[in-house]
Amino acid sequence: MIAILKKEINSFFASPVGYLVITVFLLSNGLFLWVFKGDLNILDNGFADLSAFFQLAPWILIFLVPAVTMRSFAEEKRLGTLELLLTKPVTNFQIVLGKFLGAFLLVLMALLPTLLYVLSVYKLGATEGNLDMGSTLGSYFGLLFLASAYAAIGIFASTLSDNQIVAFIIAVFLCFFFYFGFEGLSNYNIFGDLVYLEKLGMEAHFKSMGRGVIDTRDVLYFLSVTLFFIVLAKLKIQKH
Repeated sequence: MIAILKKEINSFFASPVGYLVITVFLLSNGLFLWVFKGDLNILDNGFADLSAFFQLAPWILIFLVPAVTMRSFAEEKRLGTLELLLTKPVTNFQIVLGKFLGAFLLVLMALLPTLLYVLSVYKLGATEGNLDMGSTLGSYFGLLFLASAYAAIGIFASTLSDNQIVAFIIAVFLCFFFYFGFEGLSNYNIFGDLVYLEKLGMEAHFKSMGRGVIDTRDVLYFLSVTLFFIVLAKLKIQKH
């Protein structure tokens, strides 16, 4: 599994993919948070917090994480190297887990430089240090769990097709639905009270962690979603 993980990381940075993902993520967040005028601009907001970043980042990751994972198995199938990979002395679960960890680590590398935002807001407050660190740390943990769920979904989507674009579109749809879809459905009462559906979506659990309290229910939810899609990817590869 470690060999597969190293292979994935090397492949990301042997091509422009790794650099492009990190650059696009940081540039998008930087422009919206510090340059473009609007509600997301931290300097115009008048408050020393990073709520705008944690509101924006999940939506950017919905597109960037599938862009990272779309080639994981789709490229292997297109090139005909998946059969060779399956003959190696590793289990199907280890293959999927290695590719998942490779994608997750790349997203983690994109998130690490955003810690500069924390330092900037910490220093820019009217009273230096007037930043809710509990809420900030909770939101960062939420982003990590969210990224892991997105990566697992993207890995599963990549097993469904040998076309990277198709895998990307499927992953974006699934990530969007699991992040916002359940909350959107909960706003309609055609079939009765559907408020409970909101708890099935990632957004409710991400916001809960953003309050600064790491609830085991939120952690178990993200771990369950991640493991669920990793197992689905493993079963799909096993059928292949």
